[in-house]
Amino acid sequence: MYRSVPVPPRHDVAITGARILPIANADGTRAEPIETGTIVLSDGVITAVGADVEVPEGAEVIEAAGRWVLPGFIEAHGHLGVHEDGEGWSGDDTNEMTDPNGAGLRALDGIDPADLGFKDALRGGVTSALIKPGSGNPIGGRTAFVKTWGRIVDEMLVTEDLSVKSALGENPKRVYGDKKVTPSTRMGTAKIIRDAFVDAQNYQAKRAHAEAEGTPFERDLVSETLAAVLDGTLAWDQHCHRADDIATAIRLSEEFGYRLVINHGTEGHKIADYIAEKGIDVILGPLMTSRSKVELRDRTLATAAALAEAGVRIALTTDHPVIPINFLIHEASLAVKEGLDPVVALEALTINPAAIFGLDDRLGSLAPGRDADLVLWSGDPLDLDSRAEQVFVDGRRVYAFDADTGTAEVADPFGPTLISEP
Repeated sequence: MYRSVPVPPRHDVAITGARILPIANADGTRAEPIETGTIVLSDGVITAVGADVEVPEGAEVIEAAGRWVLPGFIEAHGHLGVHEDGEGWSGDDTNEMTDPNGAGLRALDGIDPADLGFKDALRGGVTSALIKPGSGNPIGGRTAFVKTWGRIVDEMLVTEDLSVKSALGENPKRVYGDKKVTPSTRMGTAKIIRDAFVDAQNYQAKRAHAEAEGTPFERDLVSETLAAVLDGTLAWDQHCHRADDIATAIRLSEEFGYRLVINHGTEGHKIADYIAEKGIDVILGPLMTSRSKVELRDRTLATAAALAEAGVRIALTTDHPVIPINFLIHEASLAVKEGLDPVVALEALTINPAAIFGLDDRLGSLAPGRDADLVLWSGDPLDLDSRAEQVFVDGRRVYAFDADTGTAEVADPFGPTLISEP
């Protein structure tokens, strides 16, 4: 149950007496827990954290003895706002399944900040998410990294210059196979991607020639996006479950020289050493689904541990709304149950997804200068009984859970709702 409250003004806050897990130091090295510490938030950023921190004069003091403080979690692969909860087809803008090459599409243009999933994200301690188009097309479109609280997506946006979503395997094969058009096979899907990158290479050459000659050049949104992938500006977020599809993803990335991030990686445990050897990151999950299609039949909760032990940097995902986004922490808990180091499990929700996409100078840790996105937990978040009690985004407390009433208060970014009687 959620209850809307007014948006609080941004002011200095000091959380004292808590067990603080900074996750990473400012230089990126692993940080040790601070058993009893203080963290100070000012002007939307973290200004101090440690065992002996002076509380600024006039700051709101939150006494948090017995509580844990962690960075806000990052959903590395989700569909918040583009596949809205409880809205059916009218709120599903995830897949533009009318052209197998959707490189000119942007998730940003389909995100609705009023989606109830954003409130659920706060409830689960998730303060930011990389929103991606769906996996119905071989090339789905450009992704958008947003904070999970706000009223206008442009104000929530951290950047849309991170990656492009692509898909291999069953999904595009099924979508276009049912239409009796290409791609109806895995070969066809790979060809669509290869053709698109060859076209982008030709586009780059023509653009460079036009610039050298000082002549006009006709822009193309599809090729511009793919050229940015080839230039290294954007990563390639590759949906792939089966081990052979993962190998195809690697093969294609090596052919064209772009930076690959494996998404889902369900059978990654089968070739974990190969993925590690190639130095490729994996956004793993969702882990709590049924074996709803053939490429999920070898799904196991032990994949995270197998990949991490092989030396692969991992992040975890709910693929919201496939799994509700507030269950992201439970994906980590279940992975720990099947052998994943608890420290790595928390890194997979914080610093790892931030670092995979080059945002670790702002997010994923509690170092001074980082965005003040953090969560006050009732205890160890990996324990089932623990709750996110207070959530801060950019230094504002936007979520608070009242244990006495069982009610969650969410700061309403839209303000009071006025309804005129006819």
